[in-house]
Amino acid sequence: MRRLLLSLLVAAALVPGAAIADPVKGGTIDVATIGEPPTLDPMANTGDLLGMITQHVYETLFTFDAEWRLQPLLAEAMPAISDDGRTYDIKIRPGVTFHDGEKLTAADVVASLQRWMKLASRGKQAAPMIESVAATGDLAVQIKLKQAYAPLLSLLAFNNSAAVIMPKAHMDDPLTDVVGTGPYKLAERKPDQYILLTRFDAYAARTEQPSRYAGKRTAYLDEIRFIPVPNANTRIEGAVSGQYDFSDLLPVESYDKLTGNTEPVILKSFGYPIMMLNTKQGPLAKLELRQAVQAALSESDMMLAAFGKPEFFTVDGAMYPEGFPWRSDAGVDTYDLGDPEKAQALMEKAGYAGEPIRILTSQQYEFHYKMALVAAEYLKAAGFKVDLQVSDWATLTQRRNDPALWDIFFTHSPFLPEPALNLGMSESGPGWWSTERRRTAFDAFNAASDPAQRAKLYGDVQAAIMEEVPFIKVGDFNALSAKSPKLKGYDPSPWPSFWNTWMEK
Repeated sequence: MRRLLLSLLVAAALVPGAAIADPVKGGTIDVATIGEPPTLDPMANTGDLLGMITQHVYETLFTFDAEWRLQPLLAEAMPAISDDGRTYDIKIRPGVTFHDGEKLTAADVVASLQRWMKLASRGKQAAPMIESVAATGDLAVQIKLKQAYAPLLSLLAFNNSAAVIMPKAHMDDPLTDVVGTGPYKLAERKPDQYILLTRFDAYAARTEQPSRYAGKRTAYLDEIRFIPVPNANTRIEGAVSGQYDFSDLLPVESYDKLTGNTEPVILKSFGYPIMMLNTKQGPLAKLELRQAVQAALSESDMMLAAFGKPEFFTVDGAMYPEGFPWRSDAGVDTYDLGDPEKAQALMEKAGYAGEPIRILTSQQYEFHYKMALVAAEYLKAAGFKVDLQVSDWATLTQRRNDPALWDIFFTHSPFLPEPALNLGMSESGPGWWSTERRRTAFDAFNAASDPAQRAKLYGDVQAAIMEEVPFIKVGDFNALSAKSPKLKGYDPSPWPSFWNTWMEK
């Protein structure tokens, strides 16, 4: 499974022959984020911003290493799985302490997974396949499935709509107490000002070598302060002036400005922007109108407007780029058409009567906003009436949960190792894609255990996506952030993490 998943590089080169200082404890870093998360409950929202922050506080049973291989985190080891693939026996790592001083037990794990299946979109995705979750000892849990389900461990490991482990006594809905097992704990939250995390001195780290999200996590920093900075230009200027030690997701045209007190960080083949379509309610619940939207768009123009420099994007309709086992060309002939006549024919077939297509976007992700502007013009040219609604990201992530409030919203995702993790794959998540075509393709894919067979079956999943248009992949892009030259140990990743990092004196 060693393959080209993510090519990572820090754009500023180290001075040849320079010694790398040993890690040191102490200090505070200021991290400029694209905005304020709507909640600090990792189960209640699918926003990447939320996962980026809360992964320092909460932990999952399993996680991913630098090559996207599954590894244990709060679990002592990978589970024992029965020959029929239906029973998972999981041992819990002993000696793990919550931030409130209580020891982690199997009862906490069972209660957390039950909450996840009830509340989180990823948990709801897995729940129909799960027969039971039960403690089989103080530090042992057994999950029984109704049938073999290959994505289970990836869903348990993912930090988006995450299966984090909480104390049984602190899992109200909505969440009132933020208590996890991570290397940092919540010290203070001042809405629209900062979220302050401080080192958890009783943290029980793993002993394996660090590898992205897996292995040993060491809290060298005293504090991490996440500061919402919705304006991209402010994040850039704050990075250049040295005000921020890390500035997340910057416009690619700022690359040449990142000198002096900061340096650019490029995450190559980061992921893809995506237009989610509301298949449950409103005009786009009609298949022909979704297909009309797809036919009307020029994704190449959208990508050019969003990223400008060709070296920062690729126009590609396949759900995965070259190098992934899931790469398929099934259905890509519907991509990047920019064909108003075809769109109009589909609109007429659907009986489109001029209902406004409500598009949600946010300027906090500037590339979302630029793509939305271009998409709106192409849809208007095809004859759609467009209502472009611009809000802050936290508001957008709340509104997208209500199918009565939108028809399209813009978001993005990294390329993920398990297709079941991708946006739009859950019938219970925003978009609510639930059809017989989807179930037939996905049930066969998820039931298969052989990697080669699953890779072949994924072509049918992609064909169903292209045919039924629950979402539209716009293209592939590289992500640009910036960090202080004094911030050491940072490993570029889709959800920036700051354990194992330190500030050079």
